[in-house]
Amino acid sequence: MSYVGPDFDPPQPRRPRRRPLTVAVAALVPGALLGWLVYEAVGGSGGDASEAVGTPSSSSSAPASPTAASTSAPKSTDDEKPSPTPSTSAPAASGPLKGKVVVIDPGHNPSNFQHTAEINKKVNIGTNWKECDTTGTSTNSGYTEAKFTLDVAHRLRTLLEKQGATVKLTQDGDRTYGPCVDERARIGNKAQADAVVSIHADGAGAGQRGFHVILPGSVHAGAADTRPIVASSADLGERIAGKFVRVTGSAPSNYVGDGTGLVTRKDLGGLNLSTVPKVFIECGNMRDTKDAALLTSGAWRQKAAQGISEGIVSFLRG
Repeated sequence: MSYVGPDFDPPQPRRPRRRPLTVAVAALVPGALLGWLVYEAVGGSGGDASEAVGTPSSSSSAPASPTAASTSAPKSTDDEKPSPTPSTSAPAASGPLKGKVVVIDPGHNPSNFQHTAEINKKVNIGTNWKECDTTGTSTNSGYTEAKFTLDVAHRLRTLLEKQGATVKLTQDGDRTYGPCVDERARIGNKAQADAVVSIHADGAGAGQRGFHVILPGSVHAGAADTRPIVASSADLGERIAGKFVRVTGSAPSNYVGDGTGLVTRKDLGGLNLSTVPKVFIECGNMRDTKDAALLTSGAWRQKAAQGISEGIVSFLRG
């Protein structure tokens, strides 16, 4: 079946060729065929080049399977080939965020459930010891938090790169598990990130809806000292919350934060061990059917990424 749309021209009626062109066309065919064979031999199709992140066509919780390369449409986010951890974008040539480094931390890992012993191992988060990581939550239909966070991270990376930022991911679905919460913090610290955002979705009870941004509290214990980043992280979180409301239309959480969409915590290793401005965002509640309908929508996830991106841009530009 043919498709006629903005990127496709409708088929045109064939016109009889004029006889004088016949000889010329016949003479060109061998040369064109030889050129095509050489082109194929050297891999001229560019199939291994980086591709723009597209909108996933499915929100199924089943692991994505490899697909054949297509020249007719961009590869979907769920089929995107993993890159080494931490995944890093090439610096953009220009843009308002040129020279800025943003670390995106997609919460959990799609394979954590296969490595329970490893993720249950305790790590020091400054105030105490806590599990390396968790499997995360999921919707009642099985769409996992780990899949959600990675999808939003890919969309957010694309948006920030267009603004000129250098973007690093703490994991890109390319690790067997983790990283642990302490390593996630170290990745942002080592990158000397100008901003770090950890993406999550909550697993609260049905009827509890909305998003909230988690800010680091003032912690000074063991290896943790958040005092230098408390104010800047609060600024980052407030800007993200404001833009998230505007772009997505979602309301702040109705079960934490007293309607502000902001919560301060001292028990998260990813925040306690950070030495750069960092916040978490719980984009919605996967266990509420109305929130789940949003979280499983590719169009809404694009809005979520846009809202987070605008908050980061606002913070970095001052």
